[in-house]
Amino acid sequence: MTDAVVVGSGPNGLAAAVVLASEGVRVRVLEAADTIGGGTRSSELTLPGLLHDECSGFHPLAVDTPFSRQYDLQAHGLRWLWPDVQYTHPLDNGRGGAVYRSVEETAAEIGADGAAWRSVFGALTERFGGITEDFLRPMLHVPAHPLLLARFGAYAAMPATLLGRRWSSPEARALFGGVAAHALRPFGSPMSSAIGVALGTAAHACGWPVAQGGSQAIATTMASLIEKSGGSVETGVRVESLAELGAPDLVLLDTSPADAVRITGDRMPRKTARAYRRYRHGPGAFKVDYAVEGGVPWAHEPSRRAGTVHVCGSFAETAAVERQVNQGVMPDRPFVLVGQQSVADPSRSAGNLHPVYTYAHVPSGYTGDATEAITAQIERFAPGFRDTVRATHVRSTTDMSVHNPNYVGGDIVSGANSAWQLVSRPRVALDPYATGIPGVYLCSAATPPGAGAHGMCGFHAARSALEYLKHGTAGSAREARKSAPSD
Repeated sequence: MTDAVVVGSGPNGLAAAVVLASEGVRVRVLEAADTIGGGTRSSELTLPGLLHDECSGFHPLAVDTPFSRQYDLQAHGLRWLWPDVQYTHPLDNGRGGAVYRSVEETAAEIGADGAAWRSVFGALTERFGGITEDFLRPMLHVPAHPLLLARFGAYAAMPATLLGRRWSSPEARALFGGVAAHALRPFGSPMSSAIGVALGTAAHACGWPVAQGGSQAIATTMASLIEKSGGSVETGVRVESLAELGAPDLVLLDTSPADAVRITGDRMPRKTARAYRRYRHGPGAFKVDYAVEGGVPWAHEPSRRAGTVHVCGSFAETAAVERQVNQGVMPDRPFVLVGQQSVADPSRSAGNLHPVYTYAHVPSGYTGDATEAITAQIERFAPGFRDTVRATHVRSTTDMSVHNPNYVGGDIVSGANSAWQLVSRPRVALDPYATGIPGVYLCSAATPPGAGAHGMCGFHAARSALEYLKHGTAGSAREARKSAPSD
């Protein structure tokens, strides 16, 4: 029987294991932490009974993908829940913009800019299923839907500052700025619209759902599938080298590129190792979780019903702070993402106490304390917020990287979203998942299509590994790895 070891139990490592186990491969998943899930872990961070997501909170790209269509997690117990409002962006004086599942409802909300919103997101929403087949893959491939991909690409390739000119009202421009900021890139850089267009379209096509019972439920469901197929998931096992794994036919690494070099040592070809060491990480996230009595008192009423609230002010303000963060400067008023998961999933609350999830974009490896800056930004748009807070839990960029070693310098998207890395992550190669060591693959969010608890990086890496098996090379993998070229 073919054996595989997956190092790391983040959503991509687990997805890779699900794919392999479903094909009859005997899989062991090894996780260094005491709890599986990587970026999908959840726990009571503030007060008993309040369930907080520890990193990924909303999953717009996980609902309808090639992985989710082939491996129906909902049929195995995972349940998605949606807020009434997918995301908002409050402005001063109680104004703001809101995005709903319906393109038409959103367009009506933003008035004169509705037609422009519809022109960008309407047609993409109708064809989103076909688009995801292409953009949730390595950038360099023969497209399955070339015309759809071309339309998506025309918007995605623009700098966010350019695409943002489609709208004239402060509300519509702020809405796009908030979702574009998920790229953690300067708005003037090429392809800085790509993630904003993808997530904005997903809000209409699939919504921004949460997993009932916390994001941990995603990992738990995938682990159950692995075990039902005869695989195993082990925690508290830190892998330092390939030699510790015995002689499996396949090894998949749900790690950062730098950790892949460390684990594989001199078995990795020098060319690959050099590329992995040059892999660039982006800005960090400074996370504060709050226990809030009665909910956040947003002045912008739709924000009280929103799952996600982007807090920064105008499009120009958001663009300025993203530029500062990428220059290594901590803004006085940072971009803050606020997650109100309990709006969609009340089971996460305890009576009138609710978990509120936030993180600010900060420079990579930022060593200061951004707690007050985050609190002040929320207070700016929700007067009286300070008085509702009953407890907090803080996780700095250093804490982030300790909690999850893939988050280098607090980089929760596992790699800078520069135009170059969007096309060539983690290195220039026909197979971006192959490490150059026979039977060893990288499957983390450092590989295409990148961040998001969608499992597609693991899905593609596992399929690449299965192709390797199909061509009859696995039988010699043990010896080949021992004698892998060093340059």
